[in-house]
Amino acid sequence: MVVGDRLRQLREQKNMSQGDIEERTGLLRCYVSRVENGHTVPAIDTLEKFARALEVPMYQLLYEGEGIPKIPQPLKRKTTREVLWGSSGKEAGMLTKFRRLFSQMEDEDRRLLLYIAQKMHKAATP
Repeated sequence: MVVGDRLRQLREQKNMSQGDIEERTGLLRCYVSRVENGHTVPAIDTLEKFARALEVPMYQLLYEGEGIPKIPQPLKRKTTREVLWGSSGKEAGMLTKFRRLFSQMEDEDRRLLLYIAQKMHKAATP
């Protein structure tokens, strides 16, 4: 539903005119008309004015359903373990292979490989 349609619906339910909204909000009647007809999208501050003028909670300007909407559960955040590379999935298998291969390398070759990896990392990091 478009916000303007919802504003008109609530205004008419309360038997109010656009002039009544103008008096209660300080917004011009032509602006109220433009919002209701979908020509203008009001800012949040303006929606607050409309909600106060209509004596309704602000969510009712944006919500079509009956009653109070249910608050959604927040998204589950990933733990540090889930974010670290190699902690799960294909990456974990690859890390296991790297460990096995590094353990089979000569100490001098391993140092050379790690030195090259450090240089590549420094070059890639700004």
